Amino acid sequence: MFDSISEDKTYKNLFNGEWVSSINTIDIFSTVDNSLVGRIPAMSKDEASVVIENSKSSQKEWAAMAISARAAILHKCANLIDENVDYLSQIMQKEIAKDNHSCIAEIKRTADFIRFTADAGKHLEGETIGADNFPGFKKNKISFVTRVPVGTVLAISPFNYPINLSASKIAPALIGGNSVILKPPTQGSISALHLACIFHEAGVPRGVINTITGRGSEIGDYLVTHKDINFINFTGSTEVGLHIALIAGMVPMIMELGGKDAAIILSDADIQGAAKDIVTGAFSYSGQRCTAVKRVLVIEDVADILIDELMKNIKLLRVGNPEDGCEITPLIDNRSADYIQELIDDAIAQGATLLFGNKRKGNLVYPTLFDNITTNMRLAWEEPFGPVLPVIRVKDINEAIEIANKSVYGLQSSVYTKNIDDAFNIANRLEVGTVQINNKTERGPDHFPFSGTKSSGMGTQGIRYSIEAMTRPKAIVLLINP
Repeated sequence: MFDSISEDKTYKNLFNGEWVSSINTIDIFSTVDNSLVGRIPAMSKDEASVVIENSKSSQKEWAAMAISARAAILHKCANLIDENVDYLSQIMQKEIAKDNHSCIAEIKRTADFIRFTADAGKHLEGETIGADNFPGFKKNKISFVTRVPVGTVLAISPFNYPINLSASKIAPALIGGNSVILKPPTQGSISALHLACIFHEAGVPRGVINTITGRGSEIGDYLVTHKDINFINFTGSTEVGLHIALIAGMVPMIMELGGKDAAIILSDADIQGAAKDIVTGAFSYSGQRCTAVKRVLVIEDVADILIDELMKNIKLLRVGNPEDGCEITPLIDNRSADYIQELIDDAIAQGATLLFGNKRKGNLVYPTLFDNITTNMRLAWEEPFGPVLPVIRVKDINEAIEIANKSVYGLQSSVYTKNIDDAFNIANRLEVGTVQINNKTERGPDHFPFSGTKSSGMGTQGIRYSIEAMTRPKAIVLLINP
């Protein structure tokens, strides 16, 4: 099935049901050992324009297809993903250095996501509204309200979940009757192209899903400002998200951006359980997750106990290559490692207590734990997107909430306590999209709403919410007995 997408490690883009090359290519090197994984097309603006035109013309026939037929194709896609879990996992491990366990979990979750989306789409229903519901009107009008696709969706996915966060944009768009242009990350493109191949093999018609690879710095602005793009679904950095929002104009969009998710630990919390949870939440896939626990706000009287438990769990983390089953694997590139080192160095220079880590080999950064982080340190506010966990000691709940809410981000937070009143009180006061009670910050289940406030994004994801975002209500008003 995958033989058609590449020749001698030179990959192609999916265009109108065919796999096509470009004159220019980009070499993709493994973040594990710097070996060549493959070459992807570096598409030009002229090539991208042809793709967008094709997506626009292909969408109408797809929208006219019965939802049950679209759902059947998505179910076949999910089955094909399940049949190729190990193969896809190997590709991801090589390309983005994600550990095998996380790769397999991502791929299986993607299949489940697509199935649930297919079934949810079959329940996308409209309504009828009588005019006499509104004061001053009689029973002389009825509005028939249905949901129709927005048109062509531009799906821009990130490197850290190149399969799952591509599919979470593609599947809801498709079941809603849209065509999709997938713009995967440069590092992560090869994994994403394999996903596009599966959608194609499952029977998505020609032109309904196309791919555009290339550097965002070269074609990104062109894509997001093109007049025939009707919706933008983006996951990535806050910096890029703000830029897209500024230049895209009145195009509706969903954006999942950065985060500085806090875990708030109260004095009555199950400290052992919280520490184990936090280490998993902070360090899985080397902390390269928007929902990773990125700071701990702990009440002073239990801080020492929590630190001891965090240390016990961090020392159990395995560091190395993904094929060896390690949790801490090389970061996506050296620039990311350099930035993390800046934050570490700043914290040390300003008096933070380094408890563990601050060791680096190229783009492999070892798990690092800090105590006595203060609010004048960059690590208290900036998102490292790597395996560094700062602990901030606070005197009470109010101080914890104040520090949590001062962040420019507002994705998620966790609260650990046995007091349900405290839990809901804190949850109601936190300025984030989701609050986890006695659980690490994380995404899912995927039918739950997922959103961010402030610089963490706009719009709401989650299967039903995503389908609704990428469709719009259309009213047909019938005048009765004029």
